[in-house]
Amino acid sequence: MSEPDEREFRFAISLSVLNHLGRNLYRNFVTVLGEAISNAWDADAQKVWIDIDKNSGRFSIKDDGNGMDANDFQQKFLKIGYSKRSDGSTRTRRKRPYIGAKGIGKLALLSCAKRVSVISKKGDTDYVGGVIDNSGLDAAITSDLTPEEYPLENLDASLFSDLTKEHSKGTIIVFEEAKDQIKNSIAHIRKMIALSFKFSLIDKDFSIFVNGEEVTLKDIQDVLDSTEFLWVVNDQDNEFTAALTKLKSDPIKLTTTLSINGFIASVEKPRNLKITGTEERATIDLFVNGRLREKNILRHIPTQRVVESYIYGQIHFNAMDENTKTDPFTSSREGVIEDDTNFSALLDYLKRDALPQIFDKWDDLRLGRGQEGDEENPRKSKKQRRARDLYAAAKDDYEPDDKTETKDDVEGWLDALRSDAEYNLTSYVDCFLSENLLREYIRTYGVSLPPGATKEINEWQGREAANLGAANVSYAVRKDADGLTYLGMDALAVTIEGGKTTNGNPSLWTDAIQFKPVRNVVGHTGLLTTNAKTALNLTFENIKARVKNLISQKPKPTS
Repeated sequence: MSEPDEREFRFAISLSVLNHLGRNLYRNFVTVLGEAISNAWDADAQKVWIDIDKNSGRFSIKDDGNGMDANDFQQKFLKIGYSKRSDGSTRTRRKRPYIGAKGIGKLALLSCAKRVSVISKKGDTDYVGGVIDNSGLDAAITSDLTPEEYPLENLDASLFSDLTKEHSKGTIIVFEEAKDQIKNSIAHIRKMIALSFKFSLIDKDFSIFVNGEEVTLKDIQDVLDSTEFLWVVNDQDNEFTAALTKLKSDPIKLTTTLSINGFIASVEKPRNLKITGTEERATIDLFVNGRLREKNILRHIPTQRVVESYIYGQIHFNAMDENTKTDPFTSSREGVIEDDTNFSALLDYLKRDALPQIFDKWDDLRLGRGQEGDEENPRKSKKQRRARDLYAAAKDDYEPDDKTETKDDVEGWLDALRSDAEYNLTSYVDCFLSENLLREYIRTYGVSLPPGATKEINEWQGREAANLGAANVSYAVRKDADGLTYLGMDALAVTIEGGKTTNGNPSLWTDAIQFKPVRNVVGHTGLLTTNAKTALNLTFENIKARVKNLISQKPKPTS
């Protein structure tokens, strides 16, 4: 064996590694902004200014953080893989939890513009920086160059003339030819920032400005104002939940042994979650150390329940970022690795505990307000839900306008009638169907009326004729010509069964006699007592069973 070659060998990295690590994986503009905002947070900045010029396709991000000198810029910013946590620290000098972990998130900044110019300074240094031209970088990658063979281009000082005014320290990044990324309206961008960065709204020492105006909760005021119900996870209490001033019930507490907190809320209508002018909507999102890490976490556990289209929220799980040896976030930094232990535990808690509670209570609260609920929830039958919907639709016709003197009283009366209206409507439909099915049975099969029934029809026809004459009504008001609609359940039962007993056993007539007083109250729009409702429910279950049995077979011919 020959002696080994002992020349000094070392790794050589091709610039193509930038693509493999994620340079081209970033597609969401908010994610790109998030990397710059997170860098500013980690640099202990107090303000971040985002200025967007849609006409020129240019935007800039400026912060007043610690800034960088030449050595920092080369060894930290331009060193892919540099981690602020390499020495074991997890917080900044201002005691903020670090957002950055692996040092590859900065690649997002290369994904949204053709040219990216960066300058930075500490309080006692001059600006340092350079230009990354993505077309030149693409060519360098195609040529398989190493980083040493691709120096940054020189800066155009005119790009920064306005941005450096009254800027004593921090970093400024200018993005050119980025029209595709900033095609959305400024209002939309502000709203997405407000929904995506907890610390930008709550930390009093950290503010984000877009085109000179601070991003605040006002940017999502429409979502806040349409929020009806709120579930608080592990006593989350912050400015966001405090801004929900139009809730229709007290906040509901959810607890878990997981080290999470946050909230889940529901809005009046699914369209309230829509981000105007886009296909995006507010969802239940996962935050780690204040930064959005996974949007719409329910997509991992879809339930296909209608409630999902009404809810949004924030779950904060800072413990996911406490292990410095593993990284739970995807290469694109736009999601979480699904088999991460903490993330799996969170999804399991939501699926087995939190969501079932929320879905059930949401249905209860919605029904209590006379609104549509969750039809798949067994607390109400489909019939009861339809009756509730009919009540809600009819109620609108009687809602007083704001100038009505008795507005509060009338609204109170309408609300008080809700449960009775639901009950009476379902009861009336049951009565209507059961009695009319028996009438059709008599007509179709030519069942003979007993003398008592004929007499009852004649009496009612006489009364009605007198009433019509007094009202000067000359047209018929009843659809049927045989008079069967004058007969109640008891007379119809005797007609079909041939008597008041069947082979000596209680018949439909027996139940109909018990049913008649309560049925008449419902038929005359009266309100029932609790005892009457209970009796009606029990009796009518028997009636429905007997009616189904009676009409299931033709009557036996008489000899």
